[in-house]
Amino acid sequence: MNKRYSIFSLARNAYTRHEDWQEAWRSPAPKARYDAVIIGGGGHGLATAYYLAKLHGMTNIAVVERGWLGGGNTGRNTTIVRSNYLWDESAAIYEHAMKLWEGLSRELNYNVMFSQRGVLNLAHSPSDMREVQRRVYANRLNGIDSEILNAQQVKEFCPQIDLRGGGRYPVVGASLQRRGGTARHDAVAWGYARAADALGVDIIQECPVHGIKVVDGKVRGIETARGYIETPKVGIVVAGHSSVLAEMAGFRLPVQSMPLQALVSEPVKPTLDCVVMSGAVHAYVSQSDKGELVIGAGVDHYIGYGQRGSQQVPEETISAICELFPIFRRMRMMRQWGGIVDTCPDASPIIGKTPVEGIYINCGWGTGGFKATPGSGWVFAHTVACDEPHPLNAPFSLDRYRTGYLIDEHGAAAVAH
Repeated sequence: MNKRYSIFSLARNAYTRHEDWQEAWRSPAPKARYDAVIIGGGGHGLATAYYLAKLHGMTNIAVVERGWLGGGNTGRNTTIVRSNYLWDESAAIYEHAMKLWEGLSRELNYNVMFSQRGVLNLAHSPSDMREVQRRVYANRLNGIDSEILNAQQVKEFCPQIDLRGGGRYPVVGASLQRRGGTARHDAVAWGYARAADALGVDIIQECPVHGIKVVDGKVRGIETARGYIETPKVGIVVAGHSSVLAEMAGFRLPVQSMPLQALVSEPVKPTLDCVVMSGAVHAYVSQSDKGELVIGAGVDHYIGYGQRGSQQVPEETISAICELFPIFRRMRMMRQWGGIVDTCPDASPIIGKTPVEGIYINCGWGTGGFKATPGSGWVFAHTVACDEPHPLNAPFSLDRYRTGYLIDEHGAAAVAH
């Protein structure tokens, strides 16, 4: 009986073109004043709003997004989640995010499709292997799961890989984080949006910010396409456009914005049940729940705001992937895209206060932002609500570029995704 009802219900809703479906979150008009405004409706911004309301009781807040929710980097990444970073500061914040990931679907009452399928970081030479060992030992000292695999163990864990690497990329070993894996990027945005809305947060889409009003060193409000909004607190979480918003407020950031390309293949039956990454060739691959191979590389070698693909990057990346996985040679690329990432000189984010009182910044995640989404929103919400950083994000202050206490993850973390 229930099965028949479900089938007829599905058919009925299909014919109505979803016209009778209830919206997952409201689309309110902006109020004249909020206690805080988060600029940026991606995963980090929505997570910040959710934790502000849930943990700090701030419900008169708004998230303003220039386009649609998750239309930026949240929907333009390759969904990898891991916490096996080298430096203590990075390991701590990513591990905090990992623990939140592990209970996120239950927390939001929304299936974010978090899959702890394991993440392999390959080593192709003795020097690569020494770096793998160094990072694994550092992870273990920080209480983070990490293992060292030899070549045969890599083959046992991922039988599809060719250990010869086509002669160019021989696999001599790898690190393995079994708790790492993937999640569904748009589901993360939708889950946080719905949960934040239920707590009273206003989510305002199609609302680009044109200016930030600052008087006597304090923020007073923001100018948007839908009118002026007064607020004493502004959190900027706009990824590749962070420097643009900072300039509106009258300060500069040490970040560069560059395109990051990725691609997916045609869908095939399940064949790859882990994530495989290679720092030496800067390529990585996993398989989505729809059967597509999700493939990515490093950032393009130029500064820009384009979300388009190019020929060179996918060609080089696919070439390396085919050397490691000859079984994928006959597959066809279905589509490609680019995201805009903002990178800092030390390849670590900036999360904290700014020279303008009441303005807080969360940026510079480079290619590693998605995996940090829950942890980033959690610590940023604390920073905005309490006007001081949480101990987890205190090392990632903007001030570190004055003191010289950098957190250099450039080469330490292999592929930074």
